[in-house]
Amino acid sequence: MVEDLLQGFVHEAWVSAIDWGTLERVSDSHLSDDLHRRQNDVIWRVRWGPDWLHLYLLLEFQSTIDPYMAVRILVYVGLLYQSLIRAGQLPASGHLPPVVPIVLYNGRRPWTAPLTAEHTVGRLPRSLTPYRPRLRYVLLDESQYTESQLAPMRNLVAALCRLEHSREPEDLQRVLGALIDWLQAPADDSLRRAFTVWLRRVLLPARLPGVDIPAVHTLVEMHTMLAERVLEWTERWKADGLQQGEALVLQRILARRFGPLPDWVGPRLLAAPLQDLERWTDRVLDVQSLDEMFEEA
Repeated sequence: MVEDLLQGFVHEAWVSAIDWGTLERVSDSHLSDDLHRRQNDVIWRVRWGPDWLHLYLLLEFQSTIDPYMAVRILVYVGLLYQSLIRAGQLPASGHLPPVVPIVLYNGRRPWTAPLTAEHTVGRLPRSLTPYRPRLRYVLLDESQYTESQLAPMRNLVAALCRLEHSREPEDLQRVLGALIDWLQAPADDSLRRAFTVWLRRVLLPARLPGVDIPAVHTLVEMHTMLAERVLEWTERWKADGLQQGEALVLQRILARRFGPLPDWVGPRLLAAPLQDLERWTDRVLDVQSLDEMFEEA
């Protein structure tokens, strides 16, 4: 998955110099307590020419945008360096290895936060500019990739994006069929299991709230279950899609009416039932503020 992530989505020259046979997860014994507590982050290292390159993968599965993500990345990279120094994991030269931070974002709105730490700092007089932090991260914004771009790729991360983009059970079945074809080797057992668990515990409950998802243990069983329930679930899926579409349209209207919206507006709209969205849409031109907009009638 990490190899597919880099080869398929990070189009930078340094990727071509990676020795993929050396890609490995960084041992927990090399990490500080602060990094241990960040259970959603994954740190890998790989040979890049004669040296090790550390890849800090910050996986952001959120619908909101953190305007200070670059500052968080700056802190995490500093903690990683401290861990490597304490564990004696530096090369013989004593130099710190390069670290490439990668943020994987799957929210609905396009990412707008600065990609560099220096752009989180305001304008400075020339004499202070040398003190701006200068760390950049790689952003992979799933919303910027279309089905026509992802479908031809024999790439596990592209398949993950397509599953998250899916709007009907038939879309899921197509991607599952490809995964079943790709992941047949015994060495792929953990990946098959991970995709199955993620589909049953994360993706399907989000698509079908309140629906009891049958227990399945393999991708083949998942594919069969979807085929058996396709008619029943398609109607639920379409209703959910209608609600989400109404929420996104209303969000755009509110932004035109009131300017930049607070971070809480998007999640509230996406969580609202369809009848509330319709009621708010009817009154959007009559109210004078967002607070008045969301007052109970």
